Formats: sequence, structure tokens, C-alpha cells
Amino acid sequence: MIPKRVDIVIPVLNEAHVLERALAEVRAYLQESLPYRWRIVIVSNGSTDGTDELAAGLSARNEDVDFLALAERGRGRALRHAWTRSDADAVCYFDVDLSTSLDFLRPLIEAILEEGCDVATGSRLLPGSQTNRSVRREAISRIYNRIIRLVFRTSLKDAQCGFKAISRNAIERILPRVKDESWFFDTELLLLAENEGLPVKEIPVVCREDPDSRVKIVSTAIDDLKGVVRVWRSLRGEAKLTARLRAGDSA
Repeated sequence: MIPKRVDIVIPVLNEAHVLERALAEVRAYLQESLPYRWRIVIVSNGSTDGTDELAAGLSARNEDVDFLALAERGRGRALRHAWTRSDADAVCYFDVDLSTSLDFLRPLIEAILEEGCDVATGSRLLPGSQTNRSVRREAISRIYNRIIRLVFRTSLKDAQCGFKAISRNAIERILPRVKDESWFFDTELLLLAENEGLPVKEIPVVCREDPDSRVKIVSTAIDDLKGVVRVWRSLRGEAKLTARLRAGDSA
């Protein structure tokens, strides 16, 4: 039998200073630890610091590395672009800072390829997880995820962790419905998958805060809350429509 294949997508924005080192670390891990066929896909979204040229060179020198470039920024946009072009059995992603330990990548992928889950996601808020974050970021994350659980009545502990894998089925069924092109992409993907009844698995991870992170915490949090309202209204509308259709059928 032909071994299953997974695409490992790494979205990058102005990461020329860390990309080559991170890629070497990822390739070493995959060669030693992953029992599947694999390909790394670097997706630059709006980089202006030489990331594109560096990534193109790395791809040219390594046959297991592909490179895609987008003019517009947005992590969600970059992931959508790479995932929809993939023909792998599963796709995953993590950030180039490798803030989540690669030791958890294999169980993340196995949840999709061996256990039949459609979405697997790292969680920094499960028992067994270890995190090293500032008090501010930890507090904002916990408050946000508490809001998600209350609004959507979900058991998801961590809707934001940038460490995910999804199946071919999820790409086809869920990805076209995800509207966000930025940081809320992760949360929206999880909520829509769960609403569709797809199997979602959270995996405890070890995560350290990247001191070079350029995420604007407050503005990102505000955008995320706007996304929460949008998705809540959308799912509420779908539920009302389904109820009306069922009432019509029973009549």
C-alpha cells in the first residue's frame, strides 16, 4: 500500500531572519519521526523583507519543500490558499516560530490519519499542557476561550492555538464556509466543524511564547470578538432555517 501523505503548511510574514533555521529543524524532525510521506509548503502572505526570495531558494534546493506567495496578508488567507491546492490525505499547519513543540505533531496527524478525526488541534489549556506566556496574554486567552464556550456551548478549551491538522473531508466540507482570512480563521474552523458534527480532537501541547511575536493582542482580540458575533448570527440563522424546514416537512 502507498503510505498516506500529509502536507505541512508554514505561513510566513516577514520571517527571513528565522525561516532557514526553522525549516532545517522541521525537516530534521519529519525525517526522523513521521512515518508518512510528507511535503512542507511555505506560504508567504505579503512579505516585504526578502522572505519570498529566501523561501524560493530553499524550495529549489530541497525537493520536499514547496513555496507559494500571496500579495495580500492574512494567516487564514495563506492557509486556505495552500490547503485548497493540496491533494494530501491530511494537511496541518504551525507557525514558523515553532512556539509549539514539534514532539506533538505526530499525535496531531495520527488523530486524522489513524483515528478518523476530521480536525485535530493543539490546546494550551488542557490538563497536561505546559505553557510559558506573559500574564497578559494568558489572561486574554483564557477570557476569550471562556466566551467561546459560553456563547457556543462548546467543550473546546483552546480555539486559538496555531497548531492544527484537518482531513480531506474537512477541507471539502468546512473550509469553503470559513470566511475569516486572518487570526479568527482557527476559531471559525473549529466552530463550524463541531457544528457539522465532525470529530474534533484537542491534544495537550507544550508551548512557549515567542518574544518576537508581532501579533497586536488588543486589536486581534477585538477582531476575534467581531468574528464571534458573526459566526453566532450565522449559525443561529441556519438553526432557524432548519427548524422551519423541518416544521414544513412534518406539516
